[in-house]
Amino acid sequence: MWNAVNDFLAAVDNFVWGVPLMVLIMCGGLLLTVRLGLLQIRKLPLALKWMIKNEEEAEGEISSFAALCTALSATIGTGNIVGVATAVGAGGPGALFWMVLAAFFGMATKYSEGLLAVKYRVVAEDGHSLGGPFYYIERGMGDKWKWLAKVFAFFGVCVGLFGIGTFSQVNGIASAVNGFFDPDNAHCVKLLPFLGKYSWSVVIASLILAFCVAAVLIGGVKRIASVSQIVVPFMAIIYVVFVVVLIACNITAVPAAFKVIVKAAFSPRAVTGGAVGSMLVAMQKGVARGIFSNEAGLGSAPIAAAAAQTKEPVRQGLVSMTGTFIDTIVICTLTGLSIVLTGAWQVDGLEGVGVTTYAFQKGLPFPEEVSSFVLMLCLVFFAFTTILGWDYYSERCLEYLSGGNMKSVKVFRWIYILAVFIGPYMTVSAVWTIADIFNGLMALPNMIALFALSGVVVKETKTFFAKHKAQKEAEK
Repeated sequence: MWNAVNDFLAAVDNFVWGVPLMVLIMCGGLLLTVRLGLLQIRKLPLALKWMIKNEEEAEGEISSFAALCTALSATIGTGNIVGVATAVGAGGPGALFWMVLAAFFGMATKYSEGLLAVKYRVVAEDGHSLGGPFYYIERGMGDKWKWLAKVFAFFGVCVGLFGIGTFSQVNGIASAVNGFFDPDNAHCVKLLPFLGKYSWSVVIASLILAFCVAAVLIGGVKRIASVSQIVVPFMAIIYVVFVVVLIACNITAVPAAFKVIVKAAFSPRAVTGGAVGSMLVAMQKGVARGIFSNEAGLGSAPIAAAAAQTKEPVRQGLVSMTGTFIDTIVICTLTGLSIVLTGAWQVDGLEGVGVTTYAFQKGLPFPEEVSSFVLMLCLVFFAFTTILGWDYYSERCLEYLSGGNMKSVKVFRWIYILAVFIGPYMTVSAVWTIADIFNGLMALPNMIALFALSGVVVKETKTFFAKHKAQKEAEK
């Protein structure tokens, strides 16, 4: 019976995350890119400038940079290390090309999401902000679409609680810690009669993690944002520095690696010998992992953007756009390039984090133990901040569903912490499949809204930059 259930869920998962959803998200990004006149290229320097420059005298809960870091805390996760390796392993080096292309169009999508989140948000007298797809669906498309907003919010709660925010991330942390400290499971303990034996490293890691998560989440969005502002830049910089060192140490192999990536994107068989299939496979794996990593189109990041202290929706849209640039075009590209130039993707028997670990061990000029420790540390920090980010998203979705009932949000917060604690001991594959399905389903109502409100995005953009241009001319 359970096999039949798992087979059914797997079929639903493959359908939800199949070609139709990816085409929908890619077409949405392409439409917005065209209608906005390649804004992600023209305004990227301005977006990067505003990313670290907070707006004065603006309403909202947290600074624009803190809102970006909160969004990045959820997107910069295990997908940047494990997801890229999975995509290259299954789709060949060409998957990296399609991942970057998806991110390029995704920048226009993320810009639009951030803009709409601020334009249609609700800010209470106490400065408490609430916004995101549920509000730009309800307030932008009209009350008759409120059911669609509730559907999105329901999926958002489910994604956070049942997998992406808890079980999968906690398992990633536990596996990374166990793989480094006790790879042979030599020190095990049986906690309860109905549980199997687990390494002490897993037990201790789960206790420390649950305590740290509780300490942050109980403080609410401002504490999540303050932690994210420190941890996200720190972990991203550390990871990027080590990957850049890896690439610099193998600089002579970089031109050949780029050649392989581009060639494999259009003719995978010429590079892989048919080992990973057709161009469609490379495209599908690259686009799917790219969307999964940067979440452009899923509707999660605008929930954080709505809390930003800003008066200008366009400004926050530009800041939000930099999230996709940093997450995929910078971090995922560096990961993929290190995997390709070290040949890690061609090593038999390796998959997931093992591929990236091999690349670090072979490409960095340090002892293998040091390289493995650095990668483990990055994985732990990446997954930890994803847990924080998705709690925030889920709480905001629940707040909308419950009509602002904060008691239910506080109860949910403790359930979320409990889910983090039991995460390492959850072994039912159906849990991850269900979470993956809910994650994909979030995108459907969000993309419908982005298509419907694309005219609003274009109008707001033109009005803002006309005013911005006039102000600059007046200052001369």
